[in-house]
Amino acid sequence: MFDELSDKISGVFAKLRGRGVLTDADIKEGLREVRRVLLEADVNFQLTREFLERVEKKAVGVSAIRTVAPAQQLVKIVHDELTAMLGERKEGLKLSSVPPTVVMMVGLQGSGKTTTSGKLARRLLSEGRPTRLVAADVYRPAAIDQLETLGTQLGVPVHADRTTKDVVKIVKAGIEEAKRARDRVVILDTAGRLQIDEEMMRELVRVKEAVHPDEILLVADGMTGQDAVRIAEGFNKALGITGVILTKMDGDARGGAALSIYGVTKKPIKYIGVGEKAEALEEFHPDRMAGRILQMGDVITLVEKAQEAMDVAEAKKLEKKVRKEGLDLQDFLTAMKQMQKLGPLEGVLKMLPGVNAKMLKQANLDPKRMKHVEAIVLSMTKEERKDPTMINGSRRARIAKGSGRTTTEVNRLLEQFRDMQKMMKKAAGGGRMGMPPGLFRHG
Repeated sequence: MFDELSDKISGVFAKLRGRGVLTDADIKEGLREVRRVLLEADVNFQLTREFLERVEKKAVGVSAIRTVAPAQQLVKIVHDELTAMLGERKEGLKLSSVPPTVVMMVGLQGSGKTTTSGKLARRLLSEGRPTRLVAADVYRPAAIDQLETLGTQLGVPVHADRTTKDVVKIVKAGIEEAKRARDRVVILDTAGRLQIDEEMMRELVRVKEAVHPDEILLVADGMTGQDAVRIAEGFNKALGITGVILTKMDGDARGGAALSIYGVTKKPIKYIGVGEKAEALEEFHPDRMAGRILQMGDVITLVEKAQEAMDVAEAKKLEKKVRKEGLDLQDFLTAMKQMQKLGPLEGVLKMLPGVNAKMLKQANLDPKRMKHVEAIVLSMTKEERKDPTMINGSRRARIAKGSGRTTTEVNRLLEQFRDMQKMMKKAAGGGRMGMPPGLFRHG
């Protein structure tokens, strides 16, 4: 997410930090570079100009401050202004005091609207809010089937009616069904088109006027840059959207949509889609996203992910055992499975301060490597996992054959595990879980 934008902006500040003392001319030169980077990222021209004017105004006299390095002061100013540009503060879903809350999902075909409706339903369900999906797209072939399949996979009920094309009737019936079932939220998956047209908008306006939704969320493809902003303007003008969900933000999105949508429409980005899995829908925090762009990390989101995904009781039990008896390969396998719940390792590492795409590329992360390591450890007996020193040549050959890996890979894992044990013995307090050097590298 924003890898190229992030690396270029961080490169600008790295140059400024290298100069030590900053003159006003240095700051202006740096901001010119930032302007170029933002425009290359497809950020709205007017918003870019206003952003830089605000930064420059706040940066006056920054070179005279002695207590904090001028470059760091400038980074703080840019962070604050990026946060404002992205929406200032997190805006959650507005829940009605009288349930069910009605959420109307709108957008063009191909933006991921149906999938996102399912992800949002799953998220609300996990938060303890019984949610119902309503199949309000009666035009796209198999749209109802897709939503019903998603509902079955996620354990979310779906209201559908194949006997009528009257969308208002379908939506009203779905909401009544939700009231009877005492659902807290109803999500309307409306029809999209390949482009904005009058017929589609008229139908959406009819639905809005008939059920008065609490939220009208535009689902937009984050990879389309300024096109997403223009689409947001069109839907906002016709419907008065209440927020935006940007999808495909785990791809090579340049950042133009996320950095422009709020400034142009004044409608907040409420969620971002960061993958294909059902749980890959994150709440959008402008300040945290600004931190990610400036490579300041997003440790808060990382901690929240860990709290959601990890078994706390299991983690405490493991820590207690490791502190008392030391680390064996069974403990290592347990810790590795806990880590996998956080999602792809690359995504986790990007939330740490100072980690950038270039560093991750040099680290040669290979997602398959984790599976290979797991296969090797699972091919060992319980006794071998508890005491790896007993693994001789013939045992190594058996483990390699059983895991479908090479003896060289088995040897490398055992060597890395020994290094890890030594490192943990030296670490103050002991028992801290970590990954051995080179674990995710092939060759």
